[in-house]
Amino acid sequence: MDIRETFRVAMRAIRRNKVRSGLTMLGVIIGVASVIAMIALGSGARAAIDEQIQSQGTALIFLSSGSFGGPGRAHQATGSTQTLTLEDAEALAREIPSIAYWSPGVNGRAQVIAGNNNWNTQITGGNEDWLVIRNWVIADGANFTARDVLVADKVCLLGATVARTLFPDGDPVGQVIRVRNMPFRVLGVLAPKGQGAFGQDQDDFVLAPWTTVQKKLLGITWLQQVSITASSSDLVEPTAVAITRLIRARHRISSPENDDFNVRTIEEMAATRVQMAATMTGLLMSVASVSLLVGGIGIMNIMLVSVTERTREIGVRMAVGAKTRDVMRQFLAEAIALSLVGGLAGILLGVFVSETITHSLGWPVLISGAEVLVAFAFSAAVGVFFGWYPARKAANLDPIEALRYE
Repeated sequence: MDIRETFRVAMRAIRRNKVRSGLTMLGVIIGVASVIAMIALGSGARAAIDEQIQSQGTALIFLSSGSFGGPGRAHQATGSTQTLTLEDAEALAREIPSIAYWSPGVNGRAQVIAGNNNWNTQITGGNEDWLVIRNWVIADGANFTARDVLVADKVCLLGATVARTLFPDGDPVGQVIRVRNMPFRVLGVLAPKGQGAFGQDQDDFVLAPWTTVQKKLLGITWLQQVSITASSSDLVEPTAVAITRLIRARHRISSPENDDFNVRTIEEMAATRVQMAATMTGLLMSVASVSLLVGGIGIMNIMLVSVTERTREIGVRMAVGAKTRDVMRQFLAEAIALSLVGGLAGILLGVFVSETITHSLGWPVLISGAEVLVAFAFSAAVGVFFGWYPARKAANLDPIEALRYE
């Protein structure tokens, strides 16, 4: 028989035992669907991280208080130490010429109230350059000024999520909200940025002058962070090195193990997130591969049962002129057909699961044609690998003994 006729007979043999064939393919279906979904999640996470880098700019540098770097005095969570000051930030701007913009930063959470609506959100403190540094656009209203920062005025900008929650039917600009029972006048609303790389809502925050947040909301005298933009993306690394040296000199730190601060660029943070996403994707794909392995073993078992059930049929075929390679090709075609049909069903299920994850959980997923082809080819390889032994066993049957088999 030619290849087309071989597969036609193989499909007829599969349809003869529909329930058994369906159960046999179930392992392959689940395995391929899991692989597709995991690859889509990993690719989507990496694409979201790349988009987040572009939205924030590639020249961004964060100087934070605290360090995870070693066993010394500063082995504390980022933002937890009290040694980073405004004088440090001013020294950076004064002594490092490659710094284009900088903003002190303090953060906390608080309940915000507007009329009958209230919402618990992040309160972020920055100066008038914070929006430029973070590459954020004002959708409505205006930014606060350097004078607002100097006098610690109680004014703010709302992220899109907060604005939508507190003012579902009205314009927030010019309205007054209460943050920890303090009245804040809303100057503007920020343009939405949507979800971050891992599904977090980037628009769920309130931006106010850092002096206001530091003194009137948090009651502290130190900075938790300084956001910095280098004058060009090529100067990010040299600027980060210069910041590290200057802060060590100002804090009288001789060993990196005793750092009480942390300097990170946006690209370093993104690389860490990509590595985490790749690790999780690899782990989940390993689990998904077990399903494929189980599905392949199921195909092998069913094909061995099929060889036993069709021993007389094999004997008859050999008696009328079928060669060893014809019998082997026939049973191998059945195993491949089982895995290919299961692979196709698994691809459809994987796409459906990926879309469901996107719509229900909001996680980013990305499916490419190459990944689908790889999954399909892998399912075919499962059929060849696990179908070879049963096919070889069928081909090696003695025709006379096969004809006698009851």
